[in-house]
Amino acid sequence: MLKQNKINIALIQQKFLTTKKNTIDKTLKLIWEAKEKGANLVLLQELHQDRYFCINEDEANFSKADDFEKDVIFWSNIAKKNDIVLVTSLFEKRAVGIYHNTAVVFEKDGSIAGKYRKMHIPDDPGFYEKFYFTPGDLGFEPIQTSVGKLGVLICWDQWFPEAARLMALRGADILIYPTAIGWFDEDSREEKRKQLDAWVNVQRGHAIANALPLVAVNRVGKEFDDKKQIDGINFWGNSFIVGPQGEMIKKASEDKEEVIFFDINFRKNKEVRKIWPFFRDRRVDSYANLNKIFIDD
Repeated sequence: MLKQNKINIALIQQKFLTTKKNTIDKTLKLIWEAKEKGANLVLLQELHQDRYFCINEDEANFSKADDFEKDVIFWSNIAKKNDIVLVTSLFEKRAVGIYHNTAVVFEKDGSIAGKYRKMHIPDDPGFYEKFYFTPGDLGFEPIQTSVGKLGVLICWDQWFPEAARLMALRGADILIYPTAIGWFDEDSREEKRKQLDAWVNVQRGHAIANALPLVAVNRVGKEFDDKKQIDGINFWGNSFIVGPQGEMIKKASEDKEEVIFFDINFRKNKEVRKIWPFFRDRRVDSYANLNKIFIDD
């Protein structure tokens, strides 16, 4: 399947609108808007169909994955209807007791181009993902589509340079991160700024180190713990796209729903790699200890 050198990408930064149905209805309107403006690759945020349920630990939330197969069919039809490559983020039920945080990528004809199961699973206050998700077992494999080879990763993966590097080494044309990250109200303004800067800058580093454009599409708006164990999370938006030298191309607000559009040309990746040949100068003969959790000796 031949990729296009230049593609038009749309990021959909969205709020949760009280129910799954309301949220999906709004998503469909935003996808239609993206298509009308020429997008041929549309990216949705992490677990975009519903509330970010990992804010608490509740066995009842596992039922949200019961419709995984129906959800796949639904989004397949949306990709086909709009003639777009579509990156979704769904709660996958593989078996009772085995659930994944899964990105399913659909081709323009509605077929499944590939899947990525989130590999790095966090466990922090308000982000109790280890309670829900089994770590992925599909590895770091880019997904070939008609618009290019997509290096799709998910949220917590974005803090790990190894994940981005392996996607790049396998020929990804772009790094894509659906994500759900935000602040707690009790955090100071300074602490909030540090967190946001760290999130943006670590990903800019991945783009630079691998000479690849990078996209992060984040949730926005306050979402509450339905068990009232914590006050809730203000998802900070700030979805963005950077180029292969880490240059900021576009960035969304921290408090509004937005669709961000941009054209990207993969030829730029090759040009950058010629002048910054990081892959050439890697010392693979000296990296064996990266397979260790910690170097004790």
